Amino acid sequence: MSVKSAVRVMRIFELLTTHPDGLTIKEIARELALPQSSTFHLVVTLFEEGYLQQDAGKRYRLGAKLIQIGTAAMESVDISAQGVPYLKRLMDGVQETVFMAVLSDDQLVYIAKIDNNRSIRTTAQPGSRKPLYCTGLGKAFLAFMPENERRKLFDRIEFVRFTKNTMTSREQLEEQLKQFTELGYAIDDEENEEGLFCLAAPVYGSDGVIKAAISTAGPKDRMLKRKDVIAGQLLETAGKITEAIGGYVQPPRIKGGF
Repeated sequence: MSVKSAVRVMRIFELLTTHPDGLTIKEIARELALPQSSTFHLVVTLFEEGYLQQDAGKRYRLGAKLIQIGTAAMESVDISAQGVPYLKRLMDGVQETVFMAVLSDDQLVYIAKIDNNRSIRTTAQPGSRKPLYCTGLGKAFLAFMPENERRKLFDRIEFVRFTKNTMTSREQLEEQLKQFTELGYAIDDEENEEGLFCLAAPVYGSDGVIKAAISTAGPKDRMLKRKDVIAGQLLETAGKITEAIGGYVQPPRIKGGF
């Protein structure tokens, strides 16, 4: 079921893409056959949030914030398109489910999933969102992103327990992330979903900053039996995807500078 106000916002964006010089609220309402009062509230809200800009003649155009979103979307599409062939090979090699995700605000968004014929049930699907602190992919972002960004994210995290293994202490998580930076990958030990054990590694962009993360996930007993082998193939695949998108890995941070 579609939400009327959300549909109207999308129609406003689509309309303004064809009017680079902008339109007034009255013109927007007329073009879209919308009530002027509700159009006013939608447009003003989008303007106040930075999604639209206004000129001296009170004409509204697409705002700079949409450039950031569009750029992020383009990067996600490109990373997914470049990465899927490597993810399929990784799935064939480890015989477990493989994922790819990107960061959106302070959450994880899944952009690819390659199922194995013995995959276990999981709520993680392309397009779904998950917290950072209790998923392997999310912890890969926290471990390998620039320190200043990580600290900002930590200040906004609300720790909620999903399973008995969910880590709800910032101090403990920070200590764990230090270990992950040395390993080169992150671990989710049944912290978001019961029965699911996950290894996750970073994919870097052309600026040397993490742009995505990939993971392999499966039942804990099965994953632990081949943990080192799976980790090796995971890291190799992350490196190949990094190369495919023109990325590189920054030199490791100095110990103690977390």
